Amino acid sequence: MTPIEQQFEILRSSTAQPTLARLPDGSHLITIPAYELPDGWSKSRVDLKFIAPVGYPLARPDCFWADADLRLANGSLPMNTAPNPPLPYSPGSHLWFSWHVASWNPNNDNLLTYVYVIKRRLHDPR
Repeated sequence: MTPIEQQFEILRSSTAQPTLARLPDGSHLITIPAYELPDGWSKSRVDLKFIAPVGYPLARPDCFWADADLRLANGSLPMNTAPNPPLPYSPGSHLWFSWHVASWNPNNDNLLTYVYVIKRRLHDPR
């Protein structure tokens, strides 16, 4: 089992129905369907996607994508987002969150760590 497959098993044990897809460039697309959002968003659930880049876990994940129609409850775009930037190898439209990990230690951090980074961002609707 590869390191990403091992880490994906940890993620699978803590997250409902994630998927892992190897992309043609050697990176991996992780999808978390129907992620439950707190109050303050235009939707109660959203599909999340992020990429484990080539070189992962030494290369850390960066940014994530959500459903293209996700907005704040007041209808405005969330901070640090842009509609419709391409998500590599993923058809359709998405809302891109320019959200970055402040620190990453490949010996301690894993896919679940990055999901916690996403969770912290989404639990602060702004």
